[in-house]
Amino acid sequence: MDTSTPLRRFLAEFLENRVAVAAAVVVVVILLLAMFAPLVAPQDPYDLSGLTLRDARRPPGFVGSTGIHHLLGTDAQGRDLLSAILYGLRISLEMGLAAGALAFVIGALLGTGAAYAGGRIESLIMRIVDLQLSFPAILLAFVLAALLGQGRGPLITALVAAQYAYFARTAHGSAAAERQKDYVEAALSIPLSAPRVVLRHILPNCLPPLIVVATVQVAAAVSLEATLSFLGVGLPPTEPSLGMLIANGFQYMLSGRYWISIYPGVALIILIVAINLVGDQLRDQLNPRLKR
Repeated sequence: MDTSTPLRRFLAEFLENRVAVAAAVVVVVILLLAMFAPLVAPQDPYDLSGLTLRDARRPPGFVGSTGIHHLLGTDAQGRDLLSAILYGLRISLEMGLAAGALAFVIGALLGTGAAYAGGRIESLIMRIVDLQLSFPAILLAFVLAALLGQGRGPLITALVAAQYAYFARTAHGSAAAERQKDYVEAALSIPLSAPRVVLRHILPNCLPPLIVVATVQVAAAVSLEATLSFLGVGLPPTEPSLGMLIANGFQYMLSGRYWISIYPGVALIILIVAINLVGDQLRDQLNPRLKR
């Protein structure tokens, strides 16, 4: 008889996939570096008093009078690129996690609420969700970000508006199946209030597929933020997000100063790929029918 807990079995199965474990380690390391960026970064890229144009566009591993400086080089403003990437990872993760969490809550409540209500309310909510899903997320986010202006608040609003429909569709599919089960009918016969039935009985059973969607959408939010910042409608130039760092160095690519754009781009790719690999493993474990 297997006496191990479901959590232990889940972790044991996760640890069997070396690729997923390596990706999880990368995600954790990036999270720690982002959290403690002020402590580990060689320079504060926000401190204008510490910047000088004499250090602008230094190559990687620049050797000065006191040894090697700027391991990854500097950008056009003279900021140490390693420091800017660490702070950029911090901003990108903050935006991705904030947008993903808000989209998760809004989409999950809309999807489960629609499945519980049924009838015209369900049809109206899901038609709106389906209409939004028919548009590319990047197009919707770009239009909203351009209308709302630059800044963290407007950008998070644009990202949430572009992503909540994925959670709503997933939550509705799971909640519609749960709504027909006996335990929900028993809860309704007591009777319990609608919010209590949705929050305590239906929504918890919809969490596994929503968790999988959340990992994918956090990576998508990071990618969307970088894209919007690169296009000039995301974060302002004073905040060195990864997308802004790539944009700042793009004009210098043809002159041979590749590091200004390449290194932030590599950091962005590593972050997105690692999150997606973890999400793939969670998908395989939480929904064995999709296991490859």
